Amino acid sequence: MSKLTQCRDENGVVTLTLNCPEVHNAFDDELISELIEALVAVEKDPQLRVVVLTGRGESFSAGADLNWMRTMADASEHENERDALHLARMMRLLNYLKIPTIARINGPAYGGGLGLVACCDITIAVASANFALTESRLGLAPAVISPYVYRRIGESNARRYFLSGERFSATRARRMGLIQQVVDDQELDSAVERVLGQLLKAGPYATGHCKKLVFHAAGHDVDVQLRLDQYTARLIAHLRVSLEGQEGISAFLQKRKPSWRV
Repeated sequence: MSKLTQCRDENGVVTLTLNCPEVHNAFDDELISELIEALVAVEKDPQLRVVVLTGRGESFSAGADLNWMRTMADASEHENERDALHLARMMRLLNYLKIPTIARINGPAYGGGLGLVACCDITIAVASANFALTESRLGLAPAVISPYVYRRIGESNARRYFLSGERFSATRARRMGLIQQVVDDQELDSAVERVLGQLLKAGPYATGHCKKLVFHAAGHDVDVQLRLDQYTARLIAHLRVSLEGQEGISAFLQKRKPSWRV
């Protein structure tokens, strides 16, 4: 069964659903590849107007899949860098997609799942959702997703949550700028529909240029991001094979405290 499902309506809205509820929509190389393929197809389709990204089940995305983490923990630094660049391409495609994107956040988003949220233009979350950048607790860093998350939450919040790995609520995420709208769980679909109605009133050609305008004003584009990706991929690859990274991942997989925990 596909780890990503797609549903397209007559208005040119395509909904991409992470379809791994049994692992809280955690992603591995297979899901990343499916997302890349879907986003490339969206980019080429002139009939599409908006992408909605969401998760099936109780979670939006828990980040990296457990089995994938186990595999990468045993891989070489070069293999880890290649793997990180694969993830980086997915994030880059989503962030700079030519049409608007909405994150329909139906539950928790951790690590790379939070990165997906940060890459979307419009972010709507249920009040029960919570968020975390948990990488530091594994002896790692939120490397690949860091540029997108930083642009959302700013230096002050990054200096806390990149380092601490602590969870925070949807309300806190809204105050930081990660989430734009928080709604009751039963109101999520109607909130997304209202935003879709507003987006579909705008001219699609102008909308694409408005999105590019934001990036230009912020001083970054695909080329700038590609250079950042080279750095972040090397960083996470180095940390994964470091003694601390190996200990952190091993402790997580063995469900024990890492050696640095008191």
